[in-house]
Amino acid sequence: MTVVTATPQALQRAAELLREGALVAFPTETVYGLGASAFDATAVARIFEVKRRPFLDPLIVHVLDPDMLAAVAGKPPAAAQALIERFWPGPLTLVLPKRPAVPSIVTAGLATVAVRMPQHPVARALLGALGAAIAAPSANTFGRLSPTRASHVASMLGEGVAMILDAGSATLGIESSIVAFEKVPTLLRPGAIAIEEIEAVIGPVRRIGEGASIRAPGQLAHHYAPATPLRLIEPSIVPFPERRRAAVLAFQEEFAGYAATRVLAADGDLRAAAAAFFDALHELDALGLERIDAQPLPERGLGVAMTDRLRRAAAR
Repeated sequence: MTVVTATPQALQRAAELLREGALVAFPTETVYGLGASAFDATAVARIFEVKRRPFLDPLIVHVLDPDMLAAVAGKPPAAAQALIERFWPGPLTLVLPKRPAVPSIVTAGLATVAVRMPQHPVARALLGALGAAIAAPSANTFGRLSPTRASHVASMLGEGVAMILDAGSATLGIESSIVAFEKVPTLLRPGAIAIEEIEAVIGPVRRIGEGASIRAPGQLAHHYAPATPLRLIEPSIVPFPERRRAAVLAFQEEFAGYAATRVLAADGDLRAAAAAFFDALHELDALGLERIDAQPLPERGLGVAMTDRLRRAAAR
């Protein structure tokens, strides 16, 4: 495993490794991804092996441009095309009809494929250097905290990755929103684009319910979890004796008595909170305390996506 700064030379070498069937971790605007050539079924299988990810959980395919999109997916419906025009490149994943050339292992046997066009310049440069789509889930051990830095990838996946392209911290810090198109547009996973923004483009969007069948990444009940047990609770009601060996992840305010505290956004800015979200959880997880108490976040904007991640992390 080699961690290298994402220079043009490193990007060319990373593309060579992908062509050879190796795995490369790279930054996106959301989190770091663990990539394989999307059309190399053997390399994609290696993703599942390295992450210890169940094969029933489909992957997101990253594309650079409309030509790459056409190689992996059929014609987008009108609502999907409207979202493409508004949000791509960006942190929005669309579930579209799959082309036969995409290996079934990428889509967990589904007739659809989850696709997004990343905005991050390194991700785009890597796609351009390879000249083909890249299948890439988050570059972490399955079910654990998403990685927002190259160091997170190195500590979790180590020698399972041929190269880690380092371009600093992911700018948004939370995964893409995922929308499917069946009878009506459906939000399968809340993410870095708030549902209010999506509905402003295409009208009402159905929210997927708990226990729904898995049609996209990030839908399993237990996911995005630190190794330290986490509970979703209002810290103000936690008795002081219970705080001494615990950490707290708070939205705006400090809570006395905890062994460690991370405040996501003292000014209440949900975008700033999202950017700091996984970094803060990684830091608290590394302290080896008995528990992390996570404060519920506002159920609006990006607060919906962060609360979704905390609920899944707490679902042991």
